[in-house]
Amino acid sequence: MPKTLFQRIIDREIPAKIEHEDERCIVIHDIQPQAPVHLLIIPKQPIARVGDATAGDESVLGHLLVTAGALAKKLNLANGFRLVINSGSDACESIPHVHVHLLARRQMRWPPG
Repeated sequence: MPKTLFQRIIDREIPAKIEHEDERCIVIHDIQPQAPVHLLIIPKQPIARVGDATAGDESVLGHLLVTAGALAKKLNLANGFRLVINSGSDACESIPHVHVHLLARRQMRWPPG
């Protein structure tokens, strides 16, 4: 199966503005931001979508959320932020590699979508 865009970024085949990286994930700035802060928190371990995750993926998926919280503190997002995971075509998933959108510094609406 061909590499996803995110796998190519992780492998440094495609450039990206990296905000954070550790052994389990990479965090990049979205190239089409939907808020003043729009980061993508991407596991290095490829998981196509949340519905394909297994019990063995629990640690890495939890790490994505812990990383989001740490970034929110680092970026002083005390007024709030939103985390979004799209899964499937109806949710506008564009890359079949789990990733968490961290959006902040604008008023979010509810319900979303």
